[in-house]
Amino acid sequence: ELYWITRHGIKMSGMPAWQQHLSEAELWAVVAFVQRLPALTPSAYGELVQQASTCGEAEPATVPGTAPAAPATPTDRIERGRLALRLYGCHACHSIPGVSGPQPQVGPPLAGFAKRSLIAGRLANTPANLVAWIRDPKRFDPRTAMPDQSVTEAHAADMAAYLSTLQ
Repeated sequence: ELYWITRHGIKMSGMPAWQQHLSEAELWAVVAFVQRLPALTPSAYGELVQQASTCGEAEPATVPGTAPAAPATPTDRIERGRLALRLYGCHACHSIPGVSGPQPQVGPPLAGFAKRSLIAGRLANTPANLVAWIRDPKRFDPRTAMPDQSVTEAHAADMAAYLSTLQ
């Protein structure tokens, strides 16, 4: 039942369908987490959140006896950015080319983002400014509707790389 609800959502309830956003393995991982959630203490939940927030920031481990992994290419970073936009649910408020989602009408569409001179009408459209905006939008505009998503530095940089491709 939890799998079906996670996959298909519940109409008119605010529970979205995740079948277009998550793989089968990810759907089942959500179900496993939801089943475990009632038994989690606040401190155990906090530890999971902390682990998730540092996920992906470290360099990949090298298997003994093998060459170190090659650094990520710009193409890798762009693809990671597309996935991070989906992971953080940015497509729930913004229509983003290449990131499937609902037909949102909350935030501005991000098509053509690379051609914009300003971010949110406030900051010069540079990679560093975009990373800063994604990570802490209220710092630049306390009245913005954009929520703080606790985006990691690495994920924000990947998102900026993807958004820079949107001509």
